Amino acid sequence: MADLSTNYVGLQLHNPIIVASCSLVNTVEGVQQCADAGAGAVVLKSLFEEQLEADTKALQQNVWLAGHAEAFDYVRNMGIELGSQDYLKLVEGAKKKLSIPVIASLNCITPTWWTDYAKRIEHAGADALELNIAVLPSNTNRTSNEIEHLYCDILEAVKQSVKIPIAVKIGPYFTSIARMAHELCNRGASALVLFNRFYQLDINIETLALVPGYRLSSREEMSLSLRWISLLAGRVKCDLAATTGVHDGIGVIKQLLAGATAVQVCSTLYLNGVKYIETILTQLGEWMDQHTFGSINQIKGKLSQVESDRPEFYERLQYIKALVGIE
Repeated sequence: MADLSTNYVGLQLHNPIIVASCSLVNTVEGVQQCADAGAGAVVLKSLFEEQLEADTKALQQNVWLAGHAEAFDYVRNMGIELGSQDYLKLVEGAKKKLSIPVIASLNCITPTWWTDYAKRIEHAGADALELNIAVLPSNTNRTSNEIEHLYCDILEAVKQSVKIPIAVKIGPYFTSIARMAHELCNRGASALVLFNRFYQLDINIETLALVPGYRLSSREEMSLSLRWISLLAGRVKCDLAATTGVHDGIGVIKQLLAGATAVQVCSTLYLNGVKYIETILTQLGEWMDQHTFGSINQIKGKLSQVESDRPEFYERLQYIKALVGIE
């Protein structure tokens, strides 16, 4: 039987399936259900920076970072499920209950609040910390350099305050994803989580109002992270975790072949139930046995660009073939 274990951010996982930060893991009971279903690790529900910010005026001064004014109103007015003290209790409770790694999650837009609080999360027992840096680059007065420096500033501020490993979850909106990935790894990120799925919005044409968009990912959304993991694997000095659009064992296998060390799942658990983790693991194990792979390390990055004898297939050539048929 294949060995599904993997090492992610220095933590030994029984398997590469991580439950992504979501409301399924905002209670100790929810976390326990994920562990019982076979998850290799869990990322707890994110604590938002706005939950720690007492001065609304200070938040408004930084509203550009949230992407748009509507996003600010959404975050300000949404029902906060967890306060900062409750979050520490969640970390403590999950660690007492579980044997699998527990990764805390902070949703950041500035480096202001996290230095001291990250220490408290570490003290509460978190095995690692995931920084979900959700800066939507929509303000025309902010340069790409300013935004990219902000990501690095947040990481470095937290990195200096804790000893536990830090993963950085980012979106795809960079002029050079490869350069940004390289920089974050050099600044101390133990892993990059690709990619953050920003809050989706829609428009109600009858009420002429903004409304929430569909919150669950589709399988088609996986192609973006699949491409970039295959391009970055072996080229950055940190682990890569895939997220968004992974709905079954086939998706997990593809991401591992591309070069992911671990794969985060979320939407599929809402659609199929938490116990679907068992099905994903069965699909992964059976595929590995059928192809005589004995361990995750044997397949990780096997189809990454750096391992390919036709690296051009990962970039422009396939695009040209698809459009004009040049061989």
